[in-house]
Amino acid sequence: MKISRLLVGLFAAVVSLGAYAQQPIVIKFSHVVAADTPKGKAAEMFAKKAAELTGGKVKVEVYANSTLYKDKEEMEALQLGAVQMLAPSLAKFGPLGVKEFEVFDLPFIFSNYDDLRKVTNGAVGKQLLAKLEPKGIRGLAYWDNGFKSFSANSPIKTPADLKGKKMRIQSSKVLEEQMRALGAMPQVMAFSEVYQALQTGVVDGTENPISNLYTQKMHEVQKNLTLTEHGYLGYAVIVNKKFWDGLPADIRGQLENAMEQATRYANQIAKVENDSSLEAVKKSGKTTVYVPTKEERLAFKKALVPVHQKMEGRVGKDVIQAVYKDIGFKPDSL
Repeated sequence: MKISRLLVGLFAAVVSLGAYAQQPIVIKFSHVVAADTPKGKAAEMFAKKAAELTGGKVKVEVYANSTLYKDKEEMEALQLGAVQMLAPSLAKFGPLGVKEFEVFDLPFIFSNYDDLRKVTNGAVGKQLLAKLEPKGIRGLAYWDNGFKSFSANSPIKTPADLKGKKMRIQSSKVLEEQMRALGAMPQVMAFSEVYQALQTGVVDGTENPISNLYTQKMHEVQKNLTLTEHGYLGYAVIVNKKFWDGLPADIRGQLENAMEQATRYANQIAKVENDSSLEAVKKSGKTTVYVPTKEERLAFKKALVPVHQKMEGRVGKDVIQAVYKDIGFKPDSL
């Protein structure tokens, strides 16, 4: 009797261990934008591809819209291992101590996605991701959102129109200097708090790619949008390095494949999503959309490109010059 009970117990333990072994590896993927933005859709694509390519051995749980962690919390949560994967905007790495990433915040440095890709797919992009490793972070990919435009409750046609305005920005010394160059007052604020701040007048305006403006309904509380496209907003998909290095090699390879597919998807849909969001903003009738003339856009460019030189001490002159070389940017030829 005792032997049979022991055998039953051993059998139950083996079954239990087998069930445990079959439990999928869970990756919590947290981000702060809506699920129907380029980043939100790409995160879901990665989750889908990860499940397919690993045969269900990995389950990616996507938490959109700051439902798990807010802007200011998520990086620490990743380093502590409370969440495994993030896709923060590139501006988030400056406060972490990797200031070179703020090269992406420099106004008017990229004219188009082709210029951008020369950097993110080239040596500079790889070198920047490598700088995250000592922080316990592995950089996996760059995902686009789009080019930012200014919005406010009064018309914006010249740099002087932003003078004295309280403008929400991400935490970035480059973006602070950008706003000061226009005579505006930069206000650092978590993304999830921006709508209410605009609605109550805590801030007067902001800068965003149109997909973010629309999906967060900021167009409902901003009367004017000017398509300055003065700066780029993109993301780096990052993972807790200890977690990533601890994965079985075959699983890690399958996830890298899933990330490559999700990245191609992300960067294909970014412009499409921003274009459709712009049409939706126009159709809403709540925001007047203004397209600046060539001369008006040049005035913004002349006001903002000097920020590059001012930020050399922070971002690194060598990093800025390397980007200039890759894309053929000539600040003196405006």
